[in-house]
Amino acid sequence: MVARIGVWCHENRWRAVGLWAIGLAALIASVVIVGDGFDAEQSIPGSETERGFEVLDEYFDGVGNGLSGQIVFTAEQGVDDPEVIAAMSEMFDAADEIEFVTIVSPYEGRGGAIADDGTVAFAEVALDRKVSEEESGQIGDEIADLIPDLDGLTVEIGGEELAGFEPPSSELIGVSFAVFILILATGSVLAMGLSIGAALLGVGGGLALTTLVSNISHGPQFATTFAVMIGLGVGIDYALFIITRYRDGLHEGATSTEAIAKAMATAGRAVLFAGLTVVLSLLGLIAIGLPFVTGIGVSAASTVLVTLFSSLTLLPALLGFAAGRVELTRVRGVIASGLVGAGLLGIGLGVTALAVALPIAAAVLIAGFFVAPLKKALPARTVKPLTETVAYRWSRLVQSRPWTVALAGTAVLLGLTAPILGLRLGFSDEGNFAQDTTTRRAYDLVAEGFGPGFNGPFLVTAVVNDGADTAVVPRLIAALKADPGIAAVLGPLPSNPADPNTSEAFIIQAIPTTAPQDLATETLVETLRTEVIPAAVAGSTLDVALTGGTAAGIDFSDYLAGRTLLFFAAVLTISFLLLMAVFRSLLVPLKAVVMNLLSISAAYGVVVAVFQWGWLSDLTGIQPAPIEPFIPMMMFAVVFGLSMDYEVFLISRIREEYDRTGDPVESVADGLAGTARVITAAAAIMAVVFGSFLLEDNRIIQLMGTGLASAIILDATLVRMLLVPATMELLGSRNWWIPGWLDRLLPRIELEGPAASGN
Repeated sequence: MVARIGVWCHENRWRAVGLWAIGLAALIASVVIVGDGFDAEQSIPGSETERGFEVLDEYFDGVGNGLSGQIVFTAEQGVDDPEVIAAMSEMFDAADEIEFVTIVSPYEGRGGAIADDGTVAFAEVALDRKVSEEESGQIGDEIADLIPDLDGLTVEIGGEELAGFEPPSSELIGVSFAVFILILATGSVLAMGLSIGAALLGVGGGLALTTLVSNISHGPQFATTFAVMIGLGVGIDYALFIITRYRDGLHEGATSTEAIAKAMATAGRAVLFAGLTVVLSLLGLIAIGLPFVTGIGVSAASTVLVTLFSSLTLLPALLGFAAGRVELTRVRGVIASGLVGAGLLGIGLGVTALAVALPIAAAVLIAGFFVAPLKKALPARTVKPLTETVAYRWSRLVQSRPWTVALAGTAVLLGLTAPILGLRLGFSDEGNFAQDTTTRRAYDLVAEGFGPGFNGPFLVTAVVNDGADTAVVPRLIAALKADPGIAAVLGPLPSNPADPNTSEAFIIQAIPTTAPQDLATETLVETLRTEVIPAAVAGSTLDVALTGGTAAGIDFSDYLAGRTLLFFAAVLTISFLLLMAVFRSLLVPLKAVVMNLLSISAAYGVVVAVFQWGWLSDLTGIQPAPIEPFIPMMMFAVVFGLSMDYEVFLISRIREEYDRTGDPVESVADGLAGTARVITAAAAIMAVVFGSFLLEDNRIIQLMGTGLASAIILDATLVRMLLVPATMELLGSRNWWIPGWLDRLLPRIELEGPAASGN
């Protein structure tokens, strides 16, 4: 079927492109009409945090349950100076007029705070629960525009929600490097252009679909960045695999239609298998049961799905237009491509002067039709016999010392894995924002003026079930104040301020002595919930819940930690069964699962060392913090799917050679030599695309990009170039052994099937 679809698109290229244009336009129009539904709410079903939020909704109209932030200000003349009071009060009144915004001024005594030395103060900003993540950023900008101009007064806008979400530009860096890598790997400007073009169109359609789906799946807005990161990497890789097989067919003398039929029947089917594996792995996150995680998984899966569809339908159509010209590279194309790459790199790095390279590239292309030297075709590359390639010689070298290579490679991976033993899941706070951002400056001002705990206060809700419970509330407050981990206790705030004694619920604000992301804060939450609060309310029916943003992050981490290993086991089991069905082998899939597990564990180790321990912080500027709890699952789902791509591509070629020759040694060297260039190029592109996101300011995006780039590099080097040939040499013909009864039981999945005819 894959071959037939590819051939139809190839022969009916105008129709295929037209259908794609109509579909893309329909998606974009739908986005314009419907909009998005991104939501960063981190609800945790059945948790104490969720129980507390329900109390806030029921008795306090959701106060403290929506997005929030602060207006933090400091004044040399003191925040109680009459001019400062007048200027800031005017700002608070204006900000309070913004729709869905409530400002609680420190001058009114109802909230906010003024430091003891009178130099720092903050007002609380509460947003209605209807406010989306995107709207909260826009509100932050509106509030910033209201900052008064007064000598000696400095105002900062605090809170991650009010910081908004900056669309990334670093993907342009990845695309620029992809231009250079593809030209070096393929020697064809058209092959480069078609690979990147098909991937970009697929990612564009995927983003539109992601935005639409967000109205159902929700999830945070940065899910779109994950989607771009993953979609761009897999899109270029899938296109490269298909184009490589297509060009192989042309080299063998096939017509364009015959070549696309062969490419789609082999590489196309492998791409379909790998792509659907990525999609299913990402959709598996739905089983976790958290809307936040579901939204991220569905967003990434939607983009990969559209990108996969682009590779299997749009790319064959584009190759129909290019045909044999994909083998022809002219001087003008090489020069223009280099200029485009330089221009994109400049824009991605913020060096706008390099953007001038883009119009120059266009001028070179136009001049290339008239200037003879630019029209000159470059000589085609000489294709070496497999036995003369570097990859073949490398494989034979590894196979000559299999035990040494296998043990050394495993030792390196285990060494890189070691930091994972100290992995701590949790959320970073605004203290990890870049130092030049208003969010970070506000965080630092609050920490310096009041103490680090004011950046992450706890909310303690107390529901009265009996008239005598009201008398227990003061006892609860006293117990909280007595705990050494609590810096201050504010409240209680009754649900009925007019007559507190008849209130059905109370809110108490407890300020810890430590920052939200500190391990001591996590320990304090556990102590308060299991020891302090139960002892204080013993003998009563007062229903108490410790909630708030910091507690929610801790509960979120605990919830995911309890399901992560189960998710890993499910993905590993499914991967093993699929590979066993594909390769009709017991040891090859087992080996693949173990090696993939080693490479991703090593990538986790790199992430812990850089982002949790702060290694290389002087170079990267990344401050240490816990690892966001959904990152390991996301990395696992993505990397396992991507490594499956390389596994299928490499092992299929080895199996093809083994079936042809029956030689378990030579088939490994031939298979590695036949796939090394394309796997290396694909891995290099994906590593650069992922790694470029380290240049973003958003810590979560940096973390995901670094983790994925590390995993891909390790998988393509230590695993594919060392461990695979070494272990396959050691196992010999046993690589392809499978019990007869199991072979009959398993379904047959033919990925590298016979090439379909062009008819």
